[in-house]
Amino acid sequence: MKTGLRCFAIAASLVLFGAGTAPGQAYPNKPLRVLTSEAGGGNDFSARVIAQNISAGLGQPVIVDNRGGASGYVSIMTVVKAPPDGYTMLFFANGLWTLPLLQSAPYDAVQDLLPISLTGKVPTVLVVHPSSSAISVKDVIAMANAKPGGLNFASTAPGSAVHLAAELFKSMAGVNMVGVFYKGGAPALTSLVSNEVHLMFAVVTSGMPLVKAGRLRALAVTSAEPSALTPGLPTVAASGLPGFEVASTQGLWAPVRTPAAIVARLNQEIVRAISKPDVKEKFIAAGVDTIGTTPEQFAAYIKSDIAVVGKLITKAGIRAE
Repeated sequence: MKTGLRCFAIAASLVLFGAGTAPGQAYPNKPLRVLTSEAGGGNDFSARVIAQNISAGLGQPVIVDNRGGASGYVSIMTVVKAPPDGYTMLFFANGLWTLPLLQSAPYDAVQDLLPISLTGKVPTVLVVHPSSSAISVKDVIAMANAKPGGLNFASTAPGSAVHLAAELFKSMAGVNMVGVFYKGGAPALTSLVSNEVHLMFAVVTSGMPLVKAGRLRALAVTSAEPSALTPGLPTVAASGLPGFEVASTQGLWAPVRTPAAIVARLNQEIVRAISKPDVKEKFIAAGVDTIGTTPEQFAAYIKSDIAVVGKLITKAGIRAE
């Protein structure tokens, strides 16, 4: 009986304080760090906003550690190899699981990391030149059907959200359009503004300023639901292609085998932080729709997206540059 009570007490203390914490010391009892890609990018901005806003709830500093490297592998592998004690997290976008679909990667996105929470989505927006006769998604589909292969779309790197949005559009609408690839979003948009290509699924942060300036026309946003980033703009899904959704997503992960109680604690603080009105405002200003999930919901989202994107990549024959 005494043995049973002792085991129960030990188990309860592990749930309350977290494995890997010294006896009598509640988790966390030292600073945490969030690994992400190079400084100055979208991941870096989002990681810093979240780190600043979960620090108080955790009672410890949360330090953002920028690790560059090819495809972000340095930051990813640092977390994969870190002790599963809740003191090291990864902040990354959906390239974490889509890149391995395009090329060999040194990790397994599902097996080597534990999802904590999805934190935000950056949709793309379907834009055309103001002189285009297209004023809706249905118009674009009709134009593409009238001249198979006659419409072209500006795109960034193969496998990017910009490219995948166009390929998913082609697949779901059953149309043939030709991709014109550029080395970045800026030259691709410049080409569209110059009326050298017909359309583009532009990242909302770069496309919408040109729409507001009257240099492009927005037809629809690729988020599943109407976005605060594009007030009044319909979704592609509601404009004739039900189920259509493409966005660059962001989230946080822990090393595999991190105790469930610690993951739950981190999830609670992260979701609470991104639900704060002032934090939401910062993200919207940066072009990010905030969204918090449970670890289980995030894991299910990843597996679903891998299935959809994997099928699309195979069908379109997409390969990384």
